[in-house]
Amino acid sequence: MPPKVLRRTLGLAGHDIPVVELIGAGSGPRLTVLAGVHGCEYAPMAAVRRWTRALAERELRGSVRAVPVLNLPAFRARTPFVVPDDGKNLNRCFPGDPAGTVADRLAYAAFTQLIAGSDALVDVHAGDMVEALEPFALYDAGASEGKARELAAAYGLGYVIRQEPGPGRAVGGTTSTAAAGIGIPAIIAEAGGCGLIEPTAVDAHVRGLDRVLALLGMADDVAAGEEPAVTPTHLRRFHWLRSSSEGWWEPVVRPGEPVAEGQLLGAVSSLDGAEVWQTVSAPSSGVPLFVTSSPAVAADGLLLGLGVE
Repeated sequence: MPPKVLRRTLGLAGHDIPVVELIGAGSGPRLTVLAGVHGCEYAPMAAVRRWTRALAERELRGSVRAVPVLNLPAFRARTPFVVPDDGKNLNRCFPGDPAGTVADRLAYAAFTQLIAGSDALVDVHAGDMVEALEPFALYDAGASEGKARELAAAYGLGYVIRQEPGPGRAVGGTTSTAAAGIGIPAIIAEAGGCGLIEPTAVDAHVRGLDRVLALLGMADDVAAGEEPAVTPTHLRRFHWLRSSSEGWWEPVVRPGEPVAEGQLLGAVSSLDGAEVWQTVSAPSSGVPLFVTSSPAVAADGLLLGLGVE
């Protein structure tokens, strides 16, 4: 029997956020799926729209809450990375603050009304408008990391990163970090780049979400003839490399292209091309998982993310 489907909006920080809830006939876990935490990462949004339509025709055990576009202010304004009202990156603000600015309040509302109470969380992402990306999944250390690692591997992307708390962590304040803090297994899954709706990236997300359902026992295994999931390479650290000054960024490596320690990754130069202000080398051997594709970079601007085994 197909699930009961409820399509509604949920008031979060003054915005009516679209939510699709699918309630299966049999008992099972509650899975929350978020897309559009960053407003210009369109491939995962397209994937969640497609996936929920297909799931409405399948048998389901348990329930799914899916949000195709969480960061409506950034989506409407076509603003990459940040909420336009306050300039904050929403995925650095979790679990949020009800007395904070728009991004803080939206993170708090999403955390309390969507993430809390879930049995598992999948937050789907892609490279934003100026990010080329190699597909990967990320999870956080903590009490629920065993199941989170299983979810990350099951999603079927080429790389899986485990993040530990502390000064070496590349990024905090994320959906997965906040969920891990209250014992919910959670992953961030990234496929797609440069703000494009790439069919291969959309397909990767749809397959990944289906595999999560299968792992959680919420639906039958992926359809016959489906591509088998790859065995991911597990990475122990994520180096984020930044510019020392404003300038013109020219990478010389691509996402997914292995690099050696000390290898040149790119350079930041003056806008007139007369001077090289910064050469950027790999701090260790690894694989670039995302590379800023825009030549325009600000001081302390993000250039590249390097995954290390």
